[in-house]
Amino acid sequence: MMLKKRDIQETKTLFELAMHPEVAPYIRNLTNCVDDFYFKTNELIALETEGKVISRTILDEYEQPIGTISLFDIEQNAGFLATWLGQPYFGKGYNKLAKEQFFTEIFSTTAIEYIFIKIRKTNSRSKAAIAKLPYISNGQEIALEVYEAINEQAEVYDLFVISKDHFHAYSCFAPSHSFSSEIVS
Repeated sequence: MMLKKRDIQETKTLFELAMHPEVAPYIRNLTNCVDDFYFKTNELIALETEGKVISRTILDEYEQPIGTISLFDIEQNAGFLATWLGQPYFGKGYNKLAKEQFFTEIFSTTAIEYIFIKIRKTNSRSKAAIAKLPYISNGQEIALEVYEAINEQAEVYDLFVISKDHFHAYSCFAPSHSFSSEIVS
């Protein structure tokens, strides 16, 4: 599995995966038609050139697109993670591997210091996946102001945070194969 920069060519495949009822509710800015999804992907690629977002396509071992992982709302050396996989790829280890590769890229090639992850309190699948990451911290405990901001209207989200220092400390002791990162431009 590897990550690659987002590409217009993968739009149709990703749109089909995104429309699955177990995936669609959790995708940021999902559209109802492939043309709009194409437009949003093109917009995302433009935002990345401006440094406002970092987005990658998750590929399986056959180099087929299976989901996306992105860092949105980047400001003050921090951003919010959004990731999703197509339903056929649930439970196969792609999520954890994609996150590790993405975090390695982000923390070694950018000035990002913190990655925030907000998960709906009702999203048990994402909460179970995030619990498997040994370098994750409870955001409510260490970034109370961010937690309060994302739940300003109603308490909908749990907040988690990964710091560059915590991630690097963990990766120093992890087996080196866990964090091999292959990014295709």
